[in-house]
Amino acid sequence: MLKNITHIALTLLLTLLLPGLGFAQKKANQPTNIIFILSDDHSAPFLSSYGYPSIKTPNIDRLAQEGIRYTRAYTTAPQCVLSRAALMTGRSTLDIQMTRFSAPLPADVITYPELLRKAGYYTGICGRTFHLNGNRGVKESAVVYDKYGLETFKNRVDYLRTTPNSDTIQLQYKEFLDKAPKNKPFFLQVGYSDPHRVFTAKQFEPDPAALKLPEGWPDTKLVREDFAAYLGEIQRLDGDVGQLLDEIKKRGLDQNTLVVFIGDNGGALLRGKGTLYNLGINVPLIARHPGLIKPGQVNNAIISGEDIAPTFLQVAGVEIPKTMTGKSLVPSFQQASYEPHDYVFAVRGAHGHGLPTSTVHFDLGRTIIGNKYKLIYNALWQLPYTPVDFAAQPFWLDLTQRHAEGKLNPKIDQRLFAARREMFELFDLEKDPNEFTNLIADEQHQDIVHDLKSRLQEWMILNRDYLPLPIPPEGKY
Repeated sequence: MLKNITHIALTLLLTLLLPGLGFAQKKANQPTNIIFILSDDHSAPFLSSYGYPSIKTPNIDRLAQEGIRYTRAYTTAPQCVLSRAALMTGRSTLDIQMTRFSAPLPADVITYPELLRKAGYYTGICGRTFHLNGNRGVKESAVVYDKYGLETFKNRVDYLRTTPNSDTIQLQYKEFLDKAPKNKPFFLQVGYSDPHRVFTAKQFEPDPAALKLPEGWPDTKLVREDFAAYLGEIQRLDGDVGQLLDEIKKRGLDQNTLVVFIGDNGGALLRGKGTLYNLGINVPLIARHPGLIKPGQVNNAIISGEDIAPTFLQVAGVEIPKTMTGKSLVPSFQQASYEPHDYVFAVRGAHGHGLPTSTVHFDLGRTIIGNKYKLIYNALWQLPYTPVDFAAQPFWLDLTQRHAEGKLNPKIDQRLFAARREMFELFDLEKDPNEFTNLIADEQHQDIVHDLKSRLQEWMILNRDYLPLPIPPEGKY
């Protein structure tokens, strides 16, 4: 049963935010449906609505035109499990003990679908695996999973189906909508596999020779072909999203459904997924609801993946737990009294299921991001950068050979093949959005370095971080 008191409070808020639109009165009588769309490994620049010239995504662009587009949304990790855990709970991945890639979400950590369900929503998850039931893997792990009942999501939502196939995803969300009781609002998370590697959308690829490469990338034939394949995946994804939006409209649900689109983390690209650079954690975030959200907005505030859960709860009129550290985006929908974060944080933890033989499987890092400056703390600074998910791809093997032969541009070579990294990196995101110039040793920026380290230290302490703190006792470094 929906919580009447919270609904009244939300109604009053929306009355103030949306004079003349009649949404508040409608909201009081007809709770809002929520559809949450996730793309997989999707960095923020790579949609035409975000201004990237080599891609066409008319369906996702339509969402942006009819709603609000956030330019500085950061996931809480550059890998899926950690990032999705924060999306699902509104809390730091450290706080909820989700820093190992294959870990199951602890049973006592409450997710927002559970709170929506308790408030009367019919809830579901479909599409690509949601990653939070852990990985049974070898039989020794499976025994533990069965003994302690670690796979909990079948008890957290009403409808749970997973598949990597987009055609099957379409069948799943149609089945969910058919099953949804007419007297209940619904929440549905729809996950897509695109643009995760392996790339298989050949017919959707732009011309490799004509596309624009991200700034600072080596311009080789194989790099172009690989990037074209990535963009092709996104263009295929756009068609799938269009089918979902059409289904919502065909059923007459579009006027009372909040649709939110987000990438779970950055793409498996050069200095992307697996790193704390922008291509690893800055993702597209778009929201649409006729009446609730003023159309055509662009918001440049700093957003955290932790903000999704409290946003959905506020829209549904459900009390936001004090344990959630995210901020609801509802006030930003009408540019009202929204107070964005001054800083957001992200972590790099273990990735995949392999032993720690390289930074592909095991890397430890933290970052703090402000409006102008960003500090990265590489705890395993002695180890070189190793790409996640593409170390065996032809374009990377070719770059590795060029590096060995001394044929790469020296600056590119240093960024991709340095024998070790800096422990700390400081970037001026206004002057250097590509994060090419490390200012950590610059004398004019030492006050900023200390301020960001202090803020990161506070966050790590409060989240019970197990890493050594960035400001050690005097004489210990």
